[in-house]
Amino acid sequence: MAENENSPLFETRPVKGRFVFKLFIISVTVGIGFICAYRLRFFPVASGKRERCAWIGLFLCELWFSFYWFITLICRWNPVYRFLHKNRLSQRYVKETLPGVDIFVCTADPSAEPPVMVMNTVLSLLAYDYPPEKLNIYLSDDGASDLTFYAMLEASSFSKQWLPFCKKFKVEPRSPEAYFQTAIEPDNHDPVELKHWLSVKKLYDEANMRIKTTRKKNKIPEDIRKQHKGFREWDFVTSRNDHQTILQILIDGRDPDAVDIEENVLPTLVYLAREKRPQYHHHFKAGAMNALIRVSARISNSPIILNVDCDMYSNNSESIKDSLCFFMDEEKGHEIAFVQHPQTFHNLTNNDIYGNSLRVARKVEFPGLDANGGPCYIGTGCFHRREALSGKKYDETCKVDWKRLNHTRVEESTIVVEETCKVLASCSFEQNSPWGKEMGLKYGCPAEDIITGLSIQCRGWKSIFLDSERESFLGIAPISLLTMLVQHKRWAEGHFQIFLSRYCPLLYGHNRIPLTLQLCYCSANLWAANSLPTLYYVLVPCICLLRDIPLFPEISSPWVLPFAYVSIAHRTYCLGEFMWCGGTFQAWCNDQRIWLFKRTTSYFFAFFDTVLKLLGCSKSAFVITPKVADGDVSRRYKQELMEFGDSSPMFDVLASLAMLNLFGIFGVIKKLAFDADHDEFSDRFGLQIVLCLLLVGLNWPVYKALFFRKDKGRMPASVTYKAITYALLVSTLAL
Repeated sequence: MAENENSPLFETRPVKGRFVFKLFIISVTVGIGFICAYRLRFFPVASGKRERCAWIGLFLCELWFSFYWFITLICRWNPVYRFLHKNRLSQRYVKETLPGVDIFVCTADPSAEPPVMVMNTVLSLLAYDYPPEKLNIYLSDDGASDLTFYAMLEASSFSKQWLPFCKKFKVEPRSPEAYFQTAIEPDNHDPVELKHWLSVKKLYDEANMRIKTTRKKNKIPEDIRKQHKGFREWDFVTSRNDHQTILQILIDGRDPDAVDIEENVLPTLVYLAREKRPQYHHHFKAGAMNALIRVSARISNSPIILNVDCDMYSNNSESIKDSLCFFMDEEKGHEIAFVQHPQTFHNLTNNDIYGNSLRVARKVEFPGLDANGGPCYIGTGCFHRREALSGKKYDETCKVDWKRLNHTRVEESTIVVEETCKVLASCSFEQNSPWGKEMGLKYGCPAEDIITGLSIQCRGWKSIFLDSERESFLGIAPISLLTMLVQHKRWAEGHFQIFLSRYCPLLYGHNRIPLTLQLCYCSANLWAANSLPTLYYVLVPCICLLRDIPLFPEISSPWVLPFAYVSIAHRTYCLGEFMWCGGTFQAWCNDQRIWLFKRTTSYFFAFFDTVLKLLGCSKSAFVITPKVADGDVSRRYKQELMEFGDSSPMFDVLASLAMLNLFGIFGVIKKLAFDADHDEFSDRFGLQIVLCLLLVGLNWPVYKALFFRKDKGRMPASVTYKAITYALLVSTLAL
C-alpha cells in the first residue's frame, strides 16, 4: 500500500502466542487455591499458641504473596512493543520544520558526580544528530561548584572540534570518554584523516587531564579564573546551600560567532546554579527541574524537553528523531505527553552480580505498563511535551501542526537574558505559586518523578515506552552492595510514601486512569511492604525447624504437591523469562539473591523510615548515589566479588539472617545424625529443610565475606560478631 502524508510514524504490536503463559497462570492459581485449602483444613487447633500464631502468620504471608503476584501479572499480561518509521519522519519534515528540543542535565555534587563525567554527558548531548540551531542544553548544578562550571567551559571549547569530528567519523557513542575507550585508530591509509582523529583524541585527553588536575587540587587556578567572567560569581558564594543564582550562557546559538571549526552553528549551552538560601526549601531535583523549565522557557522555549541524569550519556545519536516519531504522529501524537526510554548501564559485569541490568523490567514490565495506559516517568531518559510537563490538561486543542509551528527565540542581548532569567531561578519566585503543585514536577516526595508522571496521566495524557535497538542512554550502575541497597531503599521509600499519600494510584487515579494502570503503579508502591512477609518467611520456618514445629505438609502427603508445583513452576517461569530477556543462568541466580537481599534490608528500612516520617520522627532527605569508587573496589567488581567492606545496619540484618539459617541447617544435621527417627523427621520437615537450604545457598557470598575472604571487601569484624551473637541468641531462645 502506498504511503501518504498521514501514514503513521510508529506502529504498536502486541505479543503473540500468550496461550502457554495464560495456561501457566491458571495452573498456578489452582495451586494457590489448594495451598489455601490446606492452611484452612489443617489448622493446628489442638496445638499451642505459638504453633497457631506461626501457622496464621505463614498463611497471611502466602495470601500477601498471592495478591502481589496477581498485581505483577497485570504488567505481564499483554505487553506491546513499538516500532518506528523514521524514514517517514525525514521525508515529511525538513530541518526547518523540526521542533526545538531543550535538554536538561541535573548534577548535585562534584565529589559523587565527577565534573569529567558531567562534561562527557553534555558533549554526547551537544553532538546529537539533529539540527544544532534547534538544540539547547541546560545544566543544573545544585552543588554550585566552580569545578563543574569549569568542566562546562572545557566542554564548550572542545565541542567546536568534537561535533564536526562526530559527523565526519559517524561516531557512536558520542561521549568522548566512552568512544575513545573502545575506538580503534582508523586504518584507511589516509594520513590527513588519521591526523585529524589523533588530534581530536589528544585535545580530549588534555581537557580531561586539566579537569582532573583541577579537581584534585579542589581549586580553580588564577590564570583560568581570569579567562571567563563567570568565575566572579563564586566570590559571593557562601556555601553550596547559601548562594545567589548563577546563570551563564556559555554557548549562545544566536551568536554568529558560536560556530565550530567548520563554521557550523553550535547548540546553545547554559549553566545554572539556582539560588539557595537556608530559610527556603529547595525541593531537591524537582526544584532544579522546575527552575530549568522556567529558565528555558525564557531563553529557547522549545516544545520538547528531554531530561537526563548527569551520568546517563547519550548512546544513540538518533534518540531525538526516534522520540519525535511519537510526538509528531498525525493520528495519535497529540495524545502523548512523554516518551520514556529505559535506564541502562555500561558497566555491568557478565553475570550482573548486583542485579542492576533491570532486563526483565525493560523487556517485559514496562511494555506491559505501555499496554495498560503508559509507562511511569522514571526521572531520566524521558522526552516530554513542554505544555504537559508545565501542567496543561489534555484536550483536542493540544493537536499541533508541527510544519506551521514557528517559534522565534528571544532577540535580546545575552547579558539581558541572563539577568532576567536569574529571577526565574530565585528562591522566592515559587512562593504562593502553583509550581510544585499544578505546574512542573511535584514536591513533597522523594519519588517526585513517579507522582509527576502519574499526575500527567491523570490529566488525560498518554505516555509511551521506547526500547530502541541501540540503547538510548547508558549510565553507571552501583558497584558495591551497600551503594546498591541504599539506592533501592530510596526508591522503595519514595514509592511507599506515594502509596500512603494522597497520590496513592488507587485514590488519585480513580476514574482518571485505567484500573489496570493503577494496580501496575501499586506493584512498585508496595516494594517496602513486601519486606515484612519476606522477613517472616525467612525467619519463622527456620525458628520453627529448631523447635520441631512443622509448618508444611509431609513429603509423603499429596498436599505437598501444590506447594512444590507453585514454587517450582514460578521459579521456572522466572528463569525462562530472564533467559528470554538475554540473561544467563548465573545472572538469574544473582538476581534471585539480590531480590532476597533487597527485601530483607532496603525495603525493610524503607518501610520503617516511611512510618517514622509519617509520625513526624524523621525528615525526608535525598541521598546521591556515588558514581565513582576506588581502584580496589572496581577490581573486585570486575571479578564479580561482592563488596561489603563498610559497617551498616543493613549488613547487620543481612548477616544475622544468614547465620540464623546456617544454624538451622546445623540443627537439622544434628537431629539427622543422632535421632533414631530421622526418616520421620525428614518426612515431617522436608519442605522447611529445603527452604532453609535454599536460603543458605543464596547467602553463600555472605558466608564467604564473614569467614573466608581476606581482602578489604570482606564483612567488617564488628558485623561478624554481631551477626553470630544475634543468631545464637535467637537459636537459644528457640530451643
